[in-house]
Amino acid sequence: MTDDPFVAHRGLLFTAAYEMLGSAADAEDVVQETWLRWADLDTRARTDVRDPRAYLVRIVTRQALNRLRTLARRREEYVGEWLPEPLLTSPDVAEDVELTESVSFAMLTVLETLGHTERAVFVLREVFDTPYDEIAAAVGKTPAAVRQIAHRAREHVAACRPRTPVSRAEQEAVVTRFLSAVRGGDLQQLLDVLAPDVVVIADGGGFVAAPRRPVVGARRVAPLLGNLVRLAVAFEAMPLWLNGGAAFRLDIDGELAAVASLVVEDGRISRIYAVVNPHKLARLDRETRLSR
Repeated sequence: MTDDPFVAHRGLLFTAAYEMLGSAADAEDVVQETWLRWADLDTRARTDVRDPRAYLVRIVTRQALNRLRTLARRREEYVGEWLPEPLLTSPDVAEDVELTESVSFAMLTVLETLGHTERAVFVLREVFDTPYDEIAAAVGKTPAAVRQIAHRAREHVAACRPRTPVSRAEQEAVVTRFLSAVRGGDLQQLLDVLAPDVVVIADGGGFVAAPRRPVVGARRVAPLLGNLVRLAVAFEAMPLWLNGGAAFRLDIDGELAAVASLVVEDGRISRIYAVVNPHKLARLDRETRLSR
């Protein structure tokens, strides 16, 4: 245990920033900026802070909103589909349904369609159950305005909300079948494990060749995956857990080339979020190398 409120709440601050930004690197920067502001307070000033958690959440939210405004033009000019930076998580996270849903690729892509303030309000209220008055102080709105924003955001997300996640065991079983088919280049096995209307969304960011629009349908997706055996002589497809759900990493010639988050529904894979943008893979690559 620690008496320093920043250390005690660092995990919460990072998760809030990540869900507002969709980028682990930017979330780390925001948390670091929050620490610097907290560290600048002298002992007396810190003592005057009646609720350190609310104070720190307020700083993180304001810093995240500033970062979102800075990133807005970059997102508008982004080449192809934009996906969140993948976040390495443990299989145990999958048992926490609320956390798993809030950091999943499916949810983060929905949050990307909200306005900056709506996104911050939704994350603070729906994920962390932050009181309206605290959210109001963080986003510079009145509590009444925040209630209205939260209501609109909640309705928007509900209309697009991903399906209820399946159990960890079912995800693992389906992913095992999927990876077996990928490794063998077996087209029929791929068709059996992919939902007929499966959707692949790939993020290359203009740095790596990737479909710039979603690829829809098992008959189109299966050949793309089956070609890996033909195109890459030395490749490995290994399971891992990203953003609270089942996923896999693809290594070509011993180097990380892609990761993909897999959505399982009715015993088949219904959606694949593939990140091949090397800038978004760099942090994950470092973390996995250190864990070996």
